[in-house]
Amino acid sequence: MDSERLIERLESGSGIVRPLVRQADGALAGWKPAPGAWSVLEVIAHLLDEEREDFRVRLRLLLHDPEIEWPPINPESWVASREYASWDLEETLDGFLAERKASVEWLRGLGSPDWNCTKTHPRAGSMTAGDLLGAWVAHDLLHARQLVRLHWMYVRSLADPHGVAYAGEWTCRESAEVGS
Repeated sequence: MDSERLIERLESGSGIVRPLVRQADGALAGWKPAPGAWSVLEVIAHLLDEEREDFRVRLRLLLHDPEIEWPPINPESWVASREYASWDLEETLDGFLAERKASVEWLRGLGSPDWNCTKTHPRAGSMTAGDLLGAWVAHDLLHARQLVRLHWMYVRSLADPHGVAYAGEWTCRESAEVGS
């Protein structure tokens, strides 16, 4: 495993997310393409909470206290229970960027962790610290794709009743973009 490259990718993930969120003007920030879909604001709020309460916390426990149970999380329910739609977009983005910076600094300060250290997750099964680091980086990319998709769908809605087919068609399933 190339942990240094993964950490570099994690650091650069904020550089991918930042412009996609900053380009979301007031109308796009809370816009949803369909009931149950997430808005740009809800995506960045999710990323902030995942940064604070999921990946870094769980990786720290796995590496330093593997016998301690992971705190329960429910990211899908947080959208409503934490009222993500009412959060301030700029503050939420700034919070995510600050937490990501802290995560990268923490990861770089680990020295030589045992990436093969293992934990059994109730839903995901057996996971190594390396699995968790890789998933953290991949998680950013899934949500970057979701943010790009929201921008594309918003532009398509603005062009209605005209089409955007001349640009090319989006090939991802829309249902894959609902939720996390």
